Amino acid sequence: MNRYQPIPIIKINKKLVYQNTRYPEIPLSENDIYVYTVQGDRFDLLANQYYNDSSLWWIISIANTSLNQGSLIIPEGIQIRIPADTAGVINNFTKLNS
Repeated sequence: MNRYQPIPIIKINKKLVYQNTRYPEIPLSENDIYVYTVQGDRFDLLANQYYNDSSLWWIISIANTSLNQGSLIIPEGIQIRIPADTAGVINNFTKLNS
C-alpha cells in the first residue's frame, strides 16, 4: 500500500505538494504482538516479517510513539507493540486523509 495515495495534493506557490499527513490513533488489542528488539531490527524489516509488507512500517512506528519517529532503526532490547489489525489502521488512515 502506498500510504501517500489517499493524501490530497494541493498547490502552494505554484508547486504541487502533498497536504499534511494525519495518522490515526491505534487502540490496544488483545491480538497485538509484543516483541523485544534485537540488534538490527528496523520498522520496515519487522513489518515485512509480521505483515509480509515492508511498506507498512509506519503502523509499527506510530504504535510506538516513544521511539524516534524519524528513523527506521529501533534500539535493541526494548519491548515494542506490533498492531494486529492493519486493515483497521489503514482504513482509519484513509478516512483521515481523504
